[in-house]
Amino acid sequence: MTPLRIALCQGPSGVPASTADSIAALADAARRAAAAGARLLLTDELFLTGYALGTAVAGLAEPADGPGAQAVARIAAEHGLAIGYGYPERDGAEVFNSLQLIGPDGTRLANYRKTHLFGEYETTSFTPGRDLVVQAELDGVRIGLLICYDVEFPEAVRAHALAGTELLLVPTALMRPYEIVPQTIVPARAWESQLYIAYANRCGVEGDFTFAGLSCLAAPDGTVRARAGAGEDLVVADVDPELLRASRAENTYLGDRRPALYTSLT
Repeated sequence: MTPLRIALCQGPSGVPASTADSIAALADAARRAAAAGARLLLTDELFLTGYALGTAVAGLAEPADGPGAQAVARIAAEHGLAIGYGYPERDGAEVFNSLQLIGPDGTRLANYRKTHLFGEYETTSFTPGRDLVVQAELDGVRIGLLICYDVEFPEAVRAHALAGTELLLVPTALMRPYEIVPQTIVPARAWESQLYIAYANRCGVEGDFTFAGLSCLAAPDGTVRARAGAGEDLVVADVDPELLRASRAENTYLGDRRPALYTSLT
């Protein structure tokens, strides 16, 4: 099976002047990703609007099929690659921190709402999502969606592994000094749950937040196949289904579980 090439977009840094500026930056990243042979482009958390918005985030939120989604769909179809992007989603009176996956033909494949909210800003600005495992298929690869803090809970990643996720997309807005997450926790999650994790972080400074960068693709064998630095970057790497199969045959964590012993966890 042919590897699935993925590009991780880290940046632009800072709060965008407008959603239109974010769309322009996305179009440029999609062009470069497609030129590098990528079939999937992943942005960071709340890419369309920026992260550090305070109470203004509610006014910028839009439906999953809103103008932002329509613009992303046009970019995806133009360049023939899927795009996963972070945005604030409005559904009636509720606002969610969401990740939407658009297919290479511009169709909507999946939409996920962040289930584990981090800190006072998120818990006061967003409603937590109610569905943990959201998946889609791309080029024969089963893709799962989480956002930032979600991946720091082993239960969330393991739930995806048990549901058959092979590549987990995780847009994030990880701040300093929590570099341990992309450096140690994300590769460990990929190893212990035997899947690929694409972790696309913000960079630069927004208000009181300084983001850590260090976007990466972690493989099920515990290696990091691509890693960004602290600044703006576009990194490209391959998700290899054959490596995943070999790794799962070698590392039998999933098959050796004894769920009857873990009932106290829930």
